[in-house]
Amino acid sequence: MSKDTEIDMKDVELNELDPEKQPMTADGQAAGGEKNGSVKQKVPEDEVTFTGLSKEELMKVAGTPGWVRTRWALLVLFWLGWLGMLAGAIAIIVQAPRCKPIPEMNWWNEGPLYQISDVEAFSDGIAGVEAKLDEINKLKVKGLILGPLHTIQADQPATLNLKEINPTYGDQNALRAVLAKAHKKGISVVLDLTPNYLGASPWFDNENVADVMEKVMSAAEYWLTLEVDGIKVSDLLVPATSVDWSKLQSTLHVNGTENPKKRLLMGAVTDMSAEAVSQLVNRSGVDLVLSNLLASKKQGVERIMAMDTLHAQQMSLGWGLGAAQREQLSKQAKSAALIRLYQLLLFTMPGTPVFTYGDEIGLQAVGDAPPKMIWDVEKEPAEGAVVNETAEAAQTERVAMRKWFRSLSDLRGKERSLLHGDYYPLSSSSSSLAFLRVWDQSERYITAVNFGSLPETLTLKLAPTEGLELPETGTVKLSTDAELEVDSTISLDKITLKAGQAVLLQFPYTG
Repeated sequence: MSKDTEIDMKDVELNELDPEKQPMTADGQAAGGEKNGSVKQKVPEDEVTFTGLSKEELMKVAGTPGWVRTRWALLVLFWLGWLGMLAGAIAIIVQAPRCKPIPEMNWWNEGPLYQISDVEAFSDGIAGVEAKLDEINKLKVKGLILGPLHTIQADQPATLNLKEINPTYGDQNALRAVLAKAHKKGISVVLDLTPNYLGASPWFDNENVADVMEKVMSAAEYWLTLEVDGIKVSDLLVPATSVDWSKLQSTLHVNGTENPKKRLLMGAVTDMSAEAVSQLVNRSGVDLVLSNLLASKKQGVERIMAMDTLHAQQMSLGWGLGAAQREQLSKQAKSAALIRLYQLLLFTMPGTPVFTYGDEIGLQAVGDAPPKMIWDVEKEPAEGAVVNETAEAAQTERVAMRKWFRSLSDLRGKERSLLHGDYYPLSSSSSSLAFLRVWDQSERYITAVNFGSLPETLTLKLAPTEGLELPETGTVKLSTDAELEVDSTISLDKITLKAGQAVLLQFPYTG
């Protein structure tokens, strides 16, 4: 045998000894006569697959005493647990303090009213009001009071036309545009129909009251068809004692199906005591009375007494400083600090705050003419322009004041204690006052202001009231004094305020 033959035979032997090297083909046979890649598995012939118990078997097992006792035990445990949870829920409901029902509120109770007494000075007529509605909406006001807009010759009742808009201000189409856009933003619109607004007496004289009332009623009915949300008149005592007063009320309060929202009958009064205002509200049934009590009562003691008298009628009461005379707040609040102080006071008093245009930026009147509204208060000076430091400081102050106004308006709209809460006096002096606003289980608020020219320490005392007492400390929510930082805690025993400063404090309901 040759050498090559011996090598070939060795390869054959190795291949036979190494099955893994055998080709896995369909024709190849593995050792033992099996084909490569196949596995034989023997299944025991006696293996049984479990298919569960039959119905007869289940019924037989279920009827045994052990399973019957088990089922009854589980059923009893289920009902005991269910009854326990029911009893616990009832106990929680019974022991929990009951919520006080929300008083009936109308749209004019839900936020401030914004009075645009001169649409020309505000923004070049009625069309300008429409253009500025986005800016007005940022103040979170609930209603606009426009005008008076009608044509009038001072002290001439014969030429009075309450249905015709003075063409200097615009036309009916411009007013319709204002109404449509305002309503889309959730802002109601009230027209001031004070008849002789340019003359010596708002209602001319006693001899003309009946004829003028007829014109007011006819005009009110006319403007309401244009979807105006109410009317306002000045010197409310005169029409409220007229024989036609009830007819005017009926005109306002008959709502059509297309406009179910209640319409506002509003009147302004000046130089009346708090007691007289209260009687006028009760006797006349007017929806909202705006008085000048804050302006006519200069001392804190007088102002707190006015609130004591009127707080129970807060849903029918409007507060303003200058608004009853269609004047800016700044006419009586002579400094920026005092303007902020009165803004805080008006937003937290029991009643509806009413502001005249420009009050949100501290607009100053020069002389007797209505001041021109200042817009673009946040506009930066043009590049390269000469910067007047005095003008720049005034602009910065207006921006800060408007931010302050917005924060107050936003807070009042969210907090029930400020929106419609109960009122309790805490302190008063010739130049300061403090009071508490509380609603059910909501956060409580204390307003403390010092409009005097000297620092003052206010000692807060709450008359004995069931379920209500002052805690030892309160949290500063808003403050005009930089040293009284927001979220800081101060003692409620005594509060020291600098001259012309105000603070709004908060403390929680504790049950």
